[in-house]
Amino acid sequence: MQSCIATANRLVVKVGSSLVTNDGRGLDHAALGRWAAEMAALTRMGKQVVLVSSGAIAEGVARLGWPRRPSALHELQAAAAVGQMGLVEAYERCFKAHGLKTAQILLTHEDLADRTRYLNARSTLLTLLGLGVIPIINENDTVSTDEIKVGDNDTLGALVTNLIDADALIILTDQRGLYSADPRKHPDARFIDEYEAGQPELEAMAGGAGSSVGTGGMYTKIIAAKRAARSGASTVIASGREDQVLGRLAKGEAIGTQLTARTTRLAARKQWLADHLQVRGTLQLDAGAVRAVAQQGTSLLPIGVASIEGDFLRGEMVRCVGPDGSEMARGLCNYDAADARRIVRLPTSQIEAVLGFVDEPELIHRDNMVVL
Repeated sequence: MQSCIATANRLVVKVGSSLVTNDGRGLDHAALGRWAAEMAALTRMGKQVVLVSSGAIAEGVARLGWPRRPSALHELQAAAAVGQMGLVEAYERCFKAHGLKTAQILLTHEDLADRTRYLNARSTLLTLLGLGVIPIINENDTVSTDEIKVGDNDTLGALVTNLIDADALIILTDQRGLYSADPRKHPDARFIDEYEAGQPELEAMAGGAGSSVGTGGMYTKIIAAKRAARSGASTVIASGREDQVLGRLAKGEAIGTQLTARTTRLAARKQWLADHLQVRGTLQLDAGAVRAVAQQGTSLLPIGVASIEGDFLRGEMVRCVGPDGSEMARGLCNYDAADARRIVRLPTSQIEAVLGFVDEPELIHRDNMVVL
């Protein structure tokens, strides 16, 4: 097996907290220097590189002298504000030693959920790459609320991969890659060197929490690979402890677990619908509606919806699940939750009689829906 990184031209590299912070004891400047040197080598090979780096909160915790990572949101935000200063300054110095300019980009889900801000972020990143600048991206933890959660930067890495149409995502961690079971509990666990991204059995293999330094575990990396695959990007999950790991991957060496994208690249709007909007509710479809939406590409009509969960507004994102509860699509709902509940199981011709008005004849138009 040859690494997919060998043929990739545009890369997103996500580096976990434990690899840049001495396992939580403050920034490891020698490690940051190594990452800068390796990414500089990638640029000399003609590859464009975007860095998604964890470490701001962990560095802030160390600078503030706290014995452990806090759980209170306001303390996490304070740690992020303090730590981000040191993280970016250190990266700038390390990349400058190789003649490379850097740019700091702080993103939240809100930036990626708003279509205008999404396009602005994309334009900025592509411009920076065209100028030969290394964008350094982190989640804007100082102002985020529910974004500080398990897998934040794994997810962010995948979203950025979609955003800039990257060819591949590299997730560097303190683990070798993915095993068929937790090797700490199952010594006979089989190492997974290659698999197709998005396969449901991967999520069963990847159970377990992350380290005390970061927030993600292997599960969040599997989900990130699934997201990246929607835009045709393969993912490599590898140990950042491997010597010259990025350069060796770029030369085709198989290191870690490669999760290959088999799907065709989604159109840009479909990517945005699938991955950049927060889900506000759930529509449970009957079997007939699942077939119509998934196989025939139709819009979703009220008559095909069995039940509704959540409290959402008109135009917000909802997930569509089949009778077994598995998610099969997402889309923007034409009615708010209260009105949608009043018209489920009804034919389109009865909407006006029940609501007194008709916004649209369907709950979700096919142009505002992506089938997963």
